[in-house]
Order: sequence, then structure tokens, then C-alpha cells
Amino acid sequence: MSSDNSDTGGEPRQRLAATEGLDDRILDLLAWVLDTETRARIYVYLRTNAPATSEEIAEGTGLYPSTVRESLAALHQEEIVLREKRSAAGAGNNPYEYETIAPSELVADIVDDVQAELNTVFELDAVLGDDGRERRGDGPVSISVSDDD
Repeated sequence: MSSDNSDTGGEPRQRLAATEGLDDRILDLLAWVLDTETRARIYVYLRTNAPATSEEIAEGTGLYPSTVRESLAALHQEEIVLREKRSAAGAGNNPYEYETIAPSELVADIVDDVQAELNTVFELDAVLGDDGRERRGDGPVSISVSDDD
């Protein structure tokens, strides 16, 4: 993991405990799937610490609270994280608690897009029109996901 501070909006932060010992390639793949390293870090944190509030996530990841809130809003809109109000006795503000969808659901959501892109690359010559072949449409690459334990 680099000390890139583009996701935290300031000085470089230490690697969060939730990704300690996690292979950087896995974090990189999650960042690719989820669009940013920040979102990947939040996802990993929630897989091991859910349910958690945005404040708890910020503290646990070392990310700025505003960055966490912004990312959570986007992840919730994309249905990657789920939220519900924390129930508490007494008056006061009950913050949202967040949890993630399972990794198998995350992968299943992107399979069709990845499959289409791989088929486009596989049939690049036909796409470019250089080999005289017609595009086959469905392509030779087929990806399936099963949630077998």
C-alpha cells in the first residue's frame, strides 16, 4: 500500500488495523471493484466490524469523518452498504449503523460488466474490423458466480 494521501484529503495516514495483514493485491482488487481505495478500506472495515457508525468507521480506518460520510452515502446509494438507525434508550440522536453486502453479492453485481468487457477484448479484431470476422455478440468468455461454502 502506498502512502498516497489522495483518499484522505490531507497528510498520509497509517494503514488501518482492519487491513493489517491483508494482501495488498486484495485491497487493490477491492479498490478496482469499488472505484477507490477509500471505499475498499471502508468495505473491509465493515466486513470485520459491522454494524458500525460513520464515526466508528472513521476512527477505525484513520480516514477523515467527512470522507467516510461521503463514501458511505455513495456506497449506500449503490446498495453496497446497508444502513439502519441505531436504537438507543433515551432521547438524543440515533446515528445510522452500516454493514456491507457479502463479497459474493459484490462480485455477482459486476460479473456481467466484466464478462462484456473481456468479450470485447477477446473479439478486438472483429471490433476493429481488421480480420473480416463478424462479432459474435455473446462472446466466448462466460463467468458464473456461485456462493458455495
